[in-house]
Amino acid sequence: MKQNYRFIIMYDGSRYYGWQRQPDHDTVQGKLEAVLERMCGRPVEIIGAGRTDAGVHARGMVANAELDAELTPEEIRDYLNRYLPEDIGVREVRVAGARFHARYNALGKTYRYTCFDGPVKPVFDRKYVYVLEETPDMDSMREAAEILKGEHDFRNFCVNPRMKKSTVRLVDRIDIEREGDYIRFTFHGTGFLQNMVRILVGTLLEVGWGHMGLEQVREALTSSERQKAGPTAPAQGLCLMQVDYD
Repeated sequence: MKQNYRFIIMYDGSRYYGWQRQPDHDTVQGKLEAVLERMCGRPVEIIGAGRTDAGVHARGMVANAELDAELTPEEIRDYLNRYLPEDIGVREVRVAGARFHARYNALGKTYRYTCFDGPVKPVFDRKYVYVLEETPDMDSMREAAEILKGEHDFRNFCVNPRMKKSTVRLVDRIDIEREGDYIRFTFHGTGFLQNMVRILVGTLLEVGWGHMGLEQVREALTSSERQKAGPTAPAQGLCLMQVDYD
C-alpha cells in the first residue's frame, strides 16, 4: 500500500542543473527519482519544497513522495544514501500524513549566502563562497537591509520577466554577519522568487561598495525597471538551510 513519506535532503549543487528534473541534464530530483524507482520497481515522483537553481546548494531541502515499499523509514534512508551520488545525502525519512505536500504546505524558508574577502583565496571553500575583490561596508549593507525587509513587490528582484503570479513576498529577516574573512547573509521569508536571494545579495553588495545609495534601493522596490536592482550574485554562495512547516 502506498504511503506518503517526508524527506530532508542535503546536496552540493555544484555539478547539477538545479533541483527540478530536466531532460538531458543531471538534476537533484532526477537522481533521487532514479534511486527511488530502483528501490520500488516503478517510477516515483518526489516533490521538493522549492526549485533551487543550477549550482545552488542545500542543507535542509524538504521533499515528499508516495512509496509502495516494505521498508522502514530508516531502511529507505539507508538505501538512498547507499546508491545516491556522494554529493547528495538524505538526512531523514519519516512517514507523513496523506495530505502533506512539501511545496504547498511550506510556510517559510531560510537561505544563507556566503562571501569571502580575505587576502588568501579559499581553496577548499571555493565551490561554496563568492570571492569578493573588495571589502564592502557592513554598516551600509545593514542599513539597506532594513529597507528591503518587510512585505514588498519584489518583481525587480526576479530573473523571470514574464512572471504571471504575484511577486509580492514577505522577507522578515535579513542578517549580515562577519566571521573572519567570511560574510554571511541570512534571509528568512514566506517565499522567494527565481534568483531573488541572489539579486538581494547583489544589491546589498553594490551598496556596500558605494555603487548604489539607499534611495536607489528604495527605487528598486518601486520602479518598473529590472536594472534598478543590483546584479545577480553567483550561484555557488547560496544554500537553502531550512524549510518551515506547522
